[in-house]
Amino acid sequence: MSQTHRYDVIVIGGGHNGLVNAAYLARAGKKVVVLERRHLVGGAAVTEEIYPGFKFSVFSYVVSLLRPEVIRDLNLPGHGLEILPLESTVTPMFNGDYLAGWADHDKTRAEYVRHSRRDADAYDEYGKLMHHMAMAVKPILAMVPPDPTSLAPSDLRGLLKLGKHFADLSPKHFHALYKLMTMSAGDFLDEWFETDVIKATRSASGIIGTFMGPRTPGSAYVLLHHYMGEIDGAFRAWGFAKGGTGAISESIASAARSFGAEVRLEAPVTHVIVKGGKATGVALENGNEYHAPVVVTSLDPKRTFLKMLSPSDLPAEFVEDIKRYKIRGSSGKVNLALSGLPEFTCLPGVGPLHRGAVSISPSMEYVERAYDDAKYGNFSRRPYADIIFPSVIDPGMAPPGKHVMSAFVQYAPSSITGGWDATKREAFGDAVIDAIATFAPNIRDLILHRQVLTPQDIEDITGLTEGNIFQGELALHQLFFLRPAPGWAKFRTPVAGLYQCGSGTHPGGGIMGAGGRLAALEILKDTGSRL
Repeated sequence: MSQTHRYDVIVIGGGHNGLVNAAYLARAGKKVVVLERRHLVGGAAVTEEIYPGFKFSVFSYVVSLLRPEVIRDLNLPGHGLEILPLESTVTPMFNGDYLAGWADHDKTRAEYVRHSRRDADAYDEYGKLMHHMAMAVKPILAMVPPDPTSLAPSDLRGLLKLGKHFADLSPKHFHALYKLMTMSAGDFLDEWFETDVIKATRSASGIIGTFMGPRTPGSAYVLLHHYMGEIDGAFRAWGFAKGGTGAISESIASAARSFGAEVRLEAPVTHVIVKGGKATGVALENGNEYHAPVVVTSLDPKRTFLKMLSPSDLPAEFVEDIKRYKIRGSSGKVNLALSGLPEFTCLPGVGPLHRGAVSISPSMEYVERAYDDAKYGNFSRRPYADIIFPSVIDPGMAPPGKHVMSAFVQYAPSSITGGWDATKREAFGDAVIDAIATFAPNIRDLILHRQVLTPQDIEDITGLTEGNIFQGELALHQLFFLRPAPGWAKFRTPVAGLYQCGSGTHPGGGIMGAGGRLAALEILKDTGSRL
């Protein structure tokens, strides 16, 4: 027998943005319920034991973009959040050498001198510029995008504030920002550095989670997007959450519950109930209904508007905009349980590189050719991979003496010719291991278990359309007031009472929480409530 439940707010999806949204609304006194279809919260930010004794950050794996205001407002450290720093990035090279970036600035500069004194000099200036650029863009992450076509006072004030913000930039910084918004990562880095491996490693930040190569216009912005990370005020810092990325989600869920929110697991929503053009609730697979005057979706725009709603509930132009919204998955993940740590020939033995990231990006040509495979419907035969060993930083992730390895991989296109099947999944996994074995030959002898995830697997497990970890590409035509569609970037939707708060909204992807927070503030504004 079906049941009906009534709340002030229903949040569809227990990903980190949905949980942030629920926490803020519950903090403001709303009766909130989060409905998550899986057996655990987190969406793509989850920790699971997929092999006995080994815990994996199954999908997302590092953190740096989580907004300080979210951490502060929700007191996440008080709910168990602890971020451990990643201390380095090492890129093995084909000639047996390597490029290293260390936590210590002077050590990194000395490393650059070893490759090119010119690039070492450029390194300091480049760092200063990117810091200025990140600081210039950072305030936009905390603002609701104004509509440039609107004459509403709030939009005019927003545009005036935005214009004043950019007017305060020096001509040099304004020109640099324009380049970052329009150029490719490769071309932008060509203006700064001469050493190929330096450009290749840095350009990798411009392709993560995108269907772009390092020479694709627009990838320079993605580079900047990932440059805006900070941990406890340390700008441009990357870290690993103790307990895996699932610990981030669990800390947010704990905060939400402390404010009175309910979080219901194994509660898959089939559709949003709309009556008279207004969202009144949701229906679950088991026939139960939840009713509320406010419904918030943290799902991606395609899943929300093309599957959770009837086309008759939405303007035809809006439906077409959502159909055109680019959400192509490009990333795969390989998680390994290891009997020991792999030994990289460029830096033999177990050392500091195992406490940071290892980047399989030995040259610009290597990364661009990996993209070429994807362009023509194949996974990369020699893929780019970003590798970390969480158990070195957090020993609780694996049994004593054993380790877990996380490899984030490009490219694994969701649009692979003929579709993904078990054979292609395993072939993709083999290609990743082969790429790593080029620089760490003993990796194969250490593997106790491997988990290979394609975009199809990511979609099947998490519900992310095409397995896109950002809920939509971070392309210039899908940012700010255009995300996810022109006229609908303020977290509201064409259906009254229905709001959106996922990474498919401004300011985009990453474990950030900004979308959840900003949507909550807009909902409170619309309902006449305050924090």
